[in-house]
Amino acid sequence: MRTAPTAIAAALLAALTLTACGGGDGGDGGGGSGDGKTGAATPESGKGGACTAARAGFEVGPSSAAPTAGDEGAVPVTVTNKSDAACTLTGLAGVDLFAGDKSWALQPQEGASQDTVATLEAGQSMTFTIAYVRGVAGDTEKSAAVDELKLTLPGDTKVSSFKWPDPEVAVKSESTLEATVGPFLPAGD
Repeated sequence: MRTAPTAIAAALLAALTLTACGGGDGGDGGGGSGDGKTGAATPESGKGGACTAARAGFEVGPSSAAPTAGDEGAVPVTVTNKSDAACTLTGLAGVDLFAGDKSWALQPQEGASQDTVATLEAGQSMTFTIAYVRGVAGDTEKSAAVDELKLTLPGDTKVSSFKWPDPEVAVKSESTLEATVGPFLPAGD
């Protein structure tokens, strides 16, 4: 059964809004710790401007995995402002998925704007969703055995790496996966 990525994102947003979601503490704000969580070691104080990985905590998942090939799944990524000052997220996160040494830069979800500005107060979280179509296991022409997700916050250059939590992703073309990046949305209290 196929569902629209926007429907999955909306359902995921509703679930996240009803539950408390925060970024994980522990880690150095750099690479992932294997459990999908990382946090800033020392928040900077008194600075506003763009949200950066150095001042943020991340949590990848829990995902809504696609059950079989052709189905759609969603992987939420929560970003928490770990500093003591507000910061802004302008546009969308940059996301690349990796299968070994091959990588794909994900395109924005239909209707997601690069012009949106979201303000994160100190301690506040926002979530964006990676929607994808599950590929056929073992079919290297129709799917990619994704094992890593790398992301950058808009306006930042620091790359944060995490283990991809779900099965293989369908390949649309040699340079494109059937996966998109959604906008930043409130993560709840």
